[in-house]
Amino acid sequence: MAEMYPDESIYNLIPQDEIKAAKMPRYTSRFRGMVKEEMQKNRALNKTMGPAKVDVPSPEKFLQKQSKELKETEKKPFQYEDYDRRKPPIPARTDKPVMGIQTKKNFINSNAVEIMMAVPKKPKPIYVDTKRGDKQLLDTSGLVPKFVHKKDFGETPEYLVRRNEETRRAHEEYEAYVKERLRQGAMKQFSDEERQTVLQGLKKNWEELSQQYQGLSVVIDTVPKKIRKERLENEMKQLEKDIEMIEKHKTIYIANN
Repeated sequence: MAEMYPDESIYNLIPQDEIKAAKMPRYTSRFRGMVKEEMQKNRALNKTMGPAKVDVPSPEKFLQKQSKELKETEKKPFQYEDYDRRKPPIPARTDKPVMGIQTKKNFINSNAVEIMMAVPKKPKPIYVDTKRGDKQLLDTSGLVPKFVHKKDFGETPEYLVRRNEETRRAHEEYEAYVKERLRQGAMKQFSDEERQTVLQGLKKNWEELSQQYQGLSVVIDTVPKKIRKERLENEMKQLEKDIEMIEKHKTIYIANN
């Protein structure tokens, strides 16, 4: 391997031997011999004009007069192979079809009389909803009071009656449970004064935590600062949930330990 020198090196003036890249060995198919043998197998069979050996015709089959003339075959009318399965031909204009049931009734006159004696149909009521005159059916528009004529119009649906009954029963069971627990002394009800006192205390704690949170440094670059910030955020979120719950529920029960 030739050594590489900088462009300014004097060693570059020394002529170096040219290094030729080694070529990869040429690919040789393993079927090469088989193909060559198959190509030369039947190559020398017909070197002459035609086969090497030709059968000599028999002396008994000599050429006779008019033996090469074509003999006329008996002509037969053309007929399709599936003639029995083909459809019948189109009838001619002069053919008169034979009907199974024949009558002397004049259908033209009878149809004209029926039309003249028929009661005219009433037009369907429509309404126009655009200035261009677009017409719509009045029955499907909802403008016709159809549902007021139903038998069950104005009555509460069965599913709503069933749902209201289930709600009322659940409320009664809850009231009975609360009364029983109050009678046993297992829980007590918060009064309005106690509720307002707890609510004011929660709001005061949230304000104190908010002041501490606002007093944090702008850049949080140490682990203790990150921990203190996360702690304050979690405490403030918990206080917000408690305040929302107490403001939402007017009646609060506390279990006695």
